[in-house]
Amino acid sequence: MERTATGPAAAATPPLPGMPLPDGTAVVPAPALADLLDGMPRQRHATVPAPVPVVDLALAPASVEARPAVRFPRVWQLLPTPAGTPFTFAYMAVLAVTSLIAAVADPALVNALCQASSTDVAHLVRSPVVVLLASALWIAGGILSPYSLAFVLVLTALERRIGGARAACVFLAGHVLATLATEIPVGIAVLVGHLPTTSLHRLDYGISFGVAASIGALAGLLRPWLRWPLIALVSWLLVSDLIEFVDPMTDWGHLIALSIGLSSWPFVRRWAQPA
Repeated sequence: MERTATGPAAAATPPLPGMPLPDGTAVVPAPALADLLDGMPRQRHATVPAPVPVVDLALAPASVEARPAVRFPRVWQLLPTPAGTPFTFAYMAVLAVTSLIAAVADPALVNALCQASSTDVAHLVRSPVVVLLASALWIAGGILSPYSLAFVLVLTALERRIGGARAACVFLAGHVLATLATEIPVGIAVLVGHLPTTSLHRLDYGISFGVAASIGALAGLLRPWLRWPLIALVSWLLVSDLIEFVDPMTDWGHLIALSIGLSSWPFVRRWAQPA
């Protein structure tokens, strides 16, 4: 028994695009389906919008990751400023004044001032705090000496990273501890008779111990490609001076101050601010 259906018979084939319908209207093809046949699989010549790939940055390969650009400091960032590096700027101003006095004043007056500021054993016994501070107000060789240039560059960079108060602590630690480490053995040697009593009045002043300690501390904040060449160069210069044996006590003090700066790496790295 055949199945029958009531109502109008279904069309054998669906109307093609553009074909008139029985009521006189025409089939308007959709833009995306204008080139497709109804009921047929995807055709090669059909124009289908290509899907837009989505890249997950978290899963992207390492070759396409953005690498931070190497930033070099501007020229004015290497020099102290009143707002950016107040400690270095004020200290450098004081050193400029004392260097000017040493250059234009009477030599006898300059010699008397340096003698009063000397951190020799005799002055350390009488007024240790005064001479330890006063001895750091003079630059051996004047404002144009290598220590002056190193002071400006190193203290500026160190203060920008750890702040003025902490940079001052590093500088003073190297200046004070290295001075005591070199002068106390002199006093002991005089007491036991290995050195004459004139060694108690050895002229000793300047900023070189503080600069050496600051170099050692700053090296801990630099990248390895700059840190180790800097340490090697400074160490070679200091050891060369010690081998010449012109002023062994001062040369030992420079090496001790550099070691103090190197030992401060855990502290300066904890204090360091983003560059």
